Amino acid sequence: MSADKNTPEKTRLHLRNKNRESYDLDALKVAVPQLAEHITPNKYGAESVDFANPVAVKLLNKALLHHYYGIKNWDFPEENLCPPIPGRADYLHHMADLLTQSNFGTVPPGDQITGLDVGVGANCIYPIIGVSEYGWNFIGSDIEPKSIESAMKIVAANPSLQDKIDLRLQENSEWFFAGIMSGEDKVDFTICNPPFHSSTEDAQKSSRRKVKNLSGKNTKRPPLNFAGISTELVYEGGEHTFIHNMIRESKEFAENCYWFSTLVSKKSNLKGVYRSLDEMEVSQVKTIPIGTGNKSSRIVAWSYLSKEAQKEWREARWKIVE
Repeated sequence: MSADKNTPEKTRLHLRNKNRESYDLDALKVAVPQLAEHITPNKYGAESVDFANPVAVKLLNKALLHHYYGIKNWDFPEENLCPPIPGRADYLHHMADLLTQSNFGTVPPGDQITGLDVGVGANCIYPIIGVSEYGWNFIGSDIEPKSIESAMKIVAANPSLQDKIDLRLQENSEWFFAGIMSGEDKVDFTICNPPFHSSTEDAQKSSRRKVKNLSGKNTKRPPLNFAGISTELVYEGGEHTFIHNMIRESKEFAENCYWFSTLVSKKSNLKGVYRSLDEMEVSQVKTIPIGTGNKSSRIVAWSYLSKEAQKEWREARWKIVE
C-alpha cells in the first residue's frame, strides 16, 4: 500500500472555492431579501450574519447557492442539518484534484464522472455543488425516506440538476454500498460525511457547546438546525466505527470504484482508519487536509485498483487513451 499520511494541516479554503473571500453581503441580500433581517453589526462594527440563529444560517446558505451556484430553489425540513456551503464545496474541489492527479494532470470530462454520496441528506448539498461546479453525475443514497423525498423535491425544482442526480433509498441501515450499487455499477468516487457522535446525548452536548460559542448563551435545548435528526449525527460507536464498517464493506466493491473517500473529523481516529485500510489491503491511500476558520478536518481516500486496472478504467470511462 502506498500512502500519503503525513501532509501538514491547513485551514485555508481551496483555491477554486467561491467563498475564500468575505461574503458579498449586498449581493446575497439581493439573492435572498429575507437575509437582510438577520444581518447586524458584529463586535468590530462590520456587517455580519447572526450565525447563532439557525434561520439566519439557512437563509445565508440559500443566498450562497442562489448567487454563486445558480440554485434558486433549495429547501428542506427544519429538523434536518443545515450544511456550511464553503466546507462542503472544499471536499468536492479536493476530489476533483484527486481525479486530475489520477489522470496525469488532465481533468476527466465532467459528464463522464459519477460520484456516490453516501448519506446524501435532505439538503442534497454535495451533488448540488458537484453538478454546478463540475458537471458531474451523482448517485445519492440515504437510509431516511423523508431525506430522499426532500432531496428529490430540490432536484425537481432546479432544471440544472435534473437528469444529473439519481437518489436511492438505502433500505438496510447496516449497508453502505450494497443495495445501492449492483455488481455492474461503476462510480469514479464516493464521498461521505459520517455521523460524528456515538449517542444522542453526546450530540446534544456538542450542539449546546456550539450555541454557547456562537452566542455566549447557555441553552438546554439547542435549535434543531444545530442538532439535525439522529441518523445524521449519531451512529453506535461513533465516527470510528462508522468508517471502519464502511472500509470493510468497500472491499466487496473494490472493482466498482476508482476512489472511495470519507471525511475524518477526529484526528485521533486516523490511526484506526489506516489500520483498517491495511487490513483490507488497499493499493493506495491519500490523506487531504481541509479546514475553514479554526476547524480542521481531513479527507481520507483509498483505492483497490492496480496500475493496470487504473489504466483500463481511464480508457473505458474517461476515454483517455494512454
